[in-house]
Amino acid sequence: MQQRTLVIRNHLGMHARAAARLVKLANGFRSDIRLARSDARLRTVNAKSIFAVLLLAATQGTTIDIIVEGPDEAKAIESLCQLIEENFGED
Repeated sequence: MQQRTLVIRNHLGMHARAAARLVKLANGFRSDIRLARSDARLRTVNAKSIFAVLLLAATQGTTIDIIVEGPDEAKAIESLCQLIEENFGED
């Protein structure tokens, strides 16, 4: 299992288009990929579900945890972190 904590930095947060990019990328991996708001710690959501990702309501400045477990976890977490750090390709 691998876990990373990142801050959503793009000015629109993880809105529909950004969430769709994340979900599309996550679905390209076999590993189980979960997201959670660091400030909530209540539950994680499936990063392969657009509805679940949108329910995080991750606005600019929100800290999220990415938890990945499975056969391609290293590649998955690196790819997802890169997408988020590059502001979902929007800025």
